[in-house]
Amino acid sequence: MKVLLVNGSPNKDGSTNAALLEVAKTLNEEGVETEIVWIGNGQIRDCIACRGCNNIGHCVFDDDIVNTLIDKSKESDGFVFGSPVYYAHANGRLLSILDRLFYAGSNAFKFKPAASVVVARRAGTTNAFDDINKYFGINQMPQISSTYWNLVYGSSKEQILQDKEGVQTMHNIGKNMAWILRCIEAGKSQGVELPKTETGNRTNFIR
Repeated sequence: MKVLLVNGSPNKDGSTNAALLEVAKTLNEEGVETEIVWIGNGQIRDCIACRGCNNIGHCVFDDDIVNTLIDKSKESDGFVFGSPVYYAHANGRLLSILDRLFYAGSNAFKFKPAASVVVARRAGTTNAFDDINKYFGINQMPQISSTYWNLVYGSSKEQILQDKEGVQTMHNIGKNMAWILRCIEAGKSQGVELPKTETGNRTNFIR
């Protein structure tokens, strides 16, 4: 079992990474392999709704990290997406990546569990948390919760570790993710099949 953790901060070794490391540490203790991938701080393209990715499973733009993440996601069993809070929402760079990631590579994510983790100095955490969770909710993904909303406070990695309840929340995300993955694995071994999804109906509001 493997969980892919995505650091959606422009700072590679900052507070968001510190929070993800706490989740990853617990997952490793539970026997789950992890990989943390940083989105970088270079240019990221927005989705332009060209639909060129239809039926190919990759974004037509291949000059940033999106297609790399799609390939890694195909080999992963669960996901954690981490983001700092900017102006009471998730990092815009990460949202641009998620727009393309989930549109072009949606099949790599369906029915796999995922968690969002958000980090802030003070306010805006629940808004950012909601931003990321919407991607899971439209793609039939079980959402991993914890003993509080999946957030931790701090402006630096040192401050993150001082938020004892936040760190505890990160550890419980890891434990809950590992438990869900084991449940899914046990179900598969007993012949439990994925649900058959109804498709075909797309209703517009304009008549």
